[in-house]
Amino acid sequence: MLAATRFMSRRASVLSRTLAITKQMSGVAGTKPPSNADSEPVVRFESTLGLRTYVLNRPGKLNALNDEMLGLLRPKIEEWDSAELVNVIAGSGAGRAFCAGGDVQGRPTFIVRTKVEITVPGVVTYASNDQTRHKAIDFFRREFDMDLLLASLRKPYVAILDGHTMGGGVGLCANAPFRVATENTIFSMPETKIGYCPDVGASYFLSRLDGQLGTYLALTGETLKGRDVFDHGFATHFIPARRIPLLLERLSNLETSDNVAIDRTLEELSSEREPEDPPPTFIEQKRVALDHAFRHDSVEKIFTDLELFSSLDDPTTSQWAAQTLAALHHRSPTSLKVALKAIRLGKAMTLSQALNMELKIATAFCNGASPDFATGVTAVLVEKNNKVRPNWNPSSLQEVTEDIVDRFFAPHSKFLKGAPVIGDREFVPLEVNRGHNKRAVFRYTLPTENDIRDVITGEDPESGTMGYTLDDLLEYFHDSRAGKMGVNEKVLEVVRRKTTVVDNEDGNFVWLRWNA
Repeated sequence: MLAATRFMSRRASVLSRTLAITKQMSGVAGTKPPSNADSEPVVRFESTLGLRTYVLNRPGKLNALNDEMLGLLRPKIEEWDSAELVNVIAGSGAGRAFCAGGDVQGRPTFIVRTKVEITVPGVVTYASNDQTRHKAIDFFRREFDMDLLLASLRKPYVAILDGHTMGGGVGLCANAPFRVATENTIFSMPETKIGYCPDVGASYFLSRLDGQLGTYLALTGETLKGRDVFDHGFATHFIPARRIPLLLERLSNLETSDNVAIDRTLEELSSEREPEDPPPTFIEQKRVALDHAFRHDSVEKIFTDLELFSSLDDPTTSQWAAQTLAALHHRSPTSLKVALKAIRLGKAMTLSQALNMELKIATAFCNGASPDFATGVTAVLVEKNNKVRPNWNPSSLQEVTEDIVDRFFAPHSKFLKGAPVIGDREFVPLEVNRGHNKRAVFRYTLPTENDIRDVITGEDPESGTMGYTLDDLLEYFHDSRAGKMGVNEKVLEVVRRKTTVVDNEDGNFVWLRWNA
């Protein structure tokens, strides 16, 4: 009995020392058993009649996208897209997020055999080591290729953005024909906050938002919340979160893949703006100031205009300009200049071209073109010190020369060595417009400013050549958008800001003229 006791004591001592050494090597202070969430798959796949739904399932990390999730998503999405019994594909997230971005920081993993939690390296850690840098670059390649796959699906794709939708999460939904916002949606591309550059196709889809809103979002990393995500053209529908289970049920009962039927289903569950709801954030003079300041191809000129607007007597505009200027001063100067150039170039690119450009930018960051990515991730995500400006290098816009920016774009740049290329995929046209195939990314949103302009100026072939009164214009968009909620408010706001009323000679009609 005594011998057995001594044996058990020695065994416990050895096990204790082994665990202590393992904990020291892993850099973890203590151990904890895996939670229920840790034992579940990081992506759940659900099948109900004709509906197939993926559910990103890392709620403790706001469903941040990692290698394991990408590895699970791709084959299942490809399988669904080719299956005859599938009518609709939907994407959602568990907990408080759809997806809060790519997991650049790394993640804790519980090792059952040793009962020890270790940290799996993230993109920044891999990029900091010559031997593992290829893993960081390959993560971006796989992530961007997943975005392109989702943009090219033959099946209708409905993305449900109920919660945080940021960075890499935006890439998963940006080119879906149907993008549903709820009151919980928090949308942003926050990459300049961590010394990086908006990616996952941001140079493509942000550059196509109304006016300079996309440029503003790309540079500042600021958020749109709730109905604003719909009002400002990113989401196609606004549906209260409590109706999402009913939406999924209705989608599962559809016996067709027809986009009109899906749009009608979404529209029937959509919610009008309530009287107590605030107006859209960027309208009237604040929107005029935004478009004016962010129209420049120079970050320095954007700063200059914001400084002028911050001194205006209009408190709404001046306060917004001052806050925006303060936010930009907090961002990485290198990231600001790289992001602005990418947005300008992306407007003339296809999605595939934009993603490949951004893949080169990501490769340059991984190859050390700027130290700001590692600096920003450490300051913002690890130390979580958002009040102190990170130690950016260079520290000022003036120090970010054209040669530094060229590191991310110039074909001869040594920092682009090893940049992969993702293959082109043909968009499956969801509509035919003006004689050519057009991807319907904005087909089911509120009408864009360009849509409204083209009708007023007669450039839209379906609008005719006659002038439009305000009543004519409202009727046109009511009919062309099948009575979509929010259309009248959007058209009226754009008309107030972008048009002039012109009387004809006999005073019988009052026409709208688009201001150049």
